Amino acid sequence: MKRTLLSDLKSKKEKDQVLLNGWIHKINNFKNFSFVTLRDRSGFVQMIVEDEEILNSLKIEISVEVTGEVVLNKKAPEGVEVHVDDLKILGEGEYDLLPFAINGRTIDASLEKQLDYRTVTLRRKDKRSIFKIQQGIVEGFREFLSKEGFSEIHTPKIIGSETEGGSEVFTVDYFGQRAFLAQSPQFYKQMMVGSGMERVFEIGAAYRAELHSTWRHLNEYMSLDLEMGFISDEHDIMDLEEKMMKHIISQLEEKYKEELDLLKVDLPKIDKIPRIPLDKAQEILLEKYGKKSPEGNIDGEGEKLIYEYVKEKYGSEFVFLTDYPKSKRPLYTMPKKEDPEKTNSFDLIFRGLEITTGGQRIHSYSFLKKRIIEEGIKPENMDFYLETFKYGMPPHGGLAIGLERLTMMLLKLENIREATLFPRDINRIKP
Repeated sequence: MKRTLLSDLKSKKEKDQVLLNGWIHKINNFKNFSFVTLRDRSGFVQMIVEDEEILNSLKIEISVEVTGEVVLNKKAPEGVEVHVDDLKILGEGEYDLLPFAINGRTIDASLEKQLDYRTVTLRRKDKRSIFKIQQGIVEGFREFLSKEGFSEIHTPKIIGSETEGGSEVFTVDYFGQRAFLAQSPQFYKQMMVGSGMERVFEIGAAYRAELHSTWRHLNEYMSLDLEMGFISDEHDIMDLEEKMMKHIISQLEEKYKEELDLLKVDLPKIDKIPRIPLDKAQEILLEKYGKKSPEGNIDGEGEKLIYEYVKEKYGSEFVFLTDYPKSKRPLYTMPKKEDPEKTNSFDLIFRGLEITTGGQRIHSYSFLKKRIIEEGIKPENMDFYLETFKYGMPPHGGLAIGLERLTMMLLKLENIREATLFPRDINRIKP
């Protein structure tokens, strides 16, 4: 007999024989029978168990195979239940107590403990729904860019040169040679634009050795990267991201309504995302909120305040901050023609948190080489990257989106680790 998913039981007729697989979710004992709730990836069903020997073998969370008869009952959840004829235990419950109860309204355990027992936590449908929606974000990103003529690429994560510079890199002993875990695929995606592909994207891990233990930081995260050639300036990249975010949200509303409803999430509406130069945003923060900003940037509190301002003035939950200073951007960022101390770059702030950094890149070999020297780096140490720029690199730019950050902010979660299957931060390297 072919297995029936619990979500498909409603399509069955009275007395149909079914084969079910799942976990024992709940047991309610009565005098002559028990109601046993079975759970699989698709949902729940109430089962009627009368066999005392079967009942004595049951334990919460064991995995089982059930054969039985469909019973239509308007009083039962979803209007259907199953009368059990036979039950076989597939996975024993070899524990005395569960680490915490998972079949209540909420989990009465700290986030740390939930992460220690991550696979137990994920047996709850609401916790799994976070990652179903995250799957939808990735699907929307890939689908949109594929239709826009982008090619998906996969670049190395063990590299011989730092991508962004600075001390926030993990070093690796690569057969006696010093190597690094990639902070981003930046160099490689630029090289692939120059290879003739023109438009590329990647969904992959990125690593930052940041000494943080906060609600918004991870040391390993999934980065949604893209790079495109033959652009006019950074506004082409912002235009693309605006269209892409509209597409992703539309796809989530269409395909993941059940998960959004379960989590009680209202997705943002996007019309036109405002674009504000960074120095103007700093003026707004000072004049309206009395908030001083660090030189060449705004801090976490400033991100929240500029979001409040934009939402009130423009009705938008997103805002592009533009024209960051050269001193605060990587060496490959294109300076502005009219003000070389500023750059053709941007951040996208969503609900008070930066989720995207992007901009136009330098495409001139001689100019890029000059910037590398200015940063105190020997050009020969970056020859693998520079080489492509000798052969007619077009004007290009791109962006990177933190997948976990975007998930967290869309779902209004309190901590980025809730949007991460197995978080890696300063305090956690397992499970």
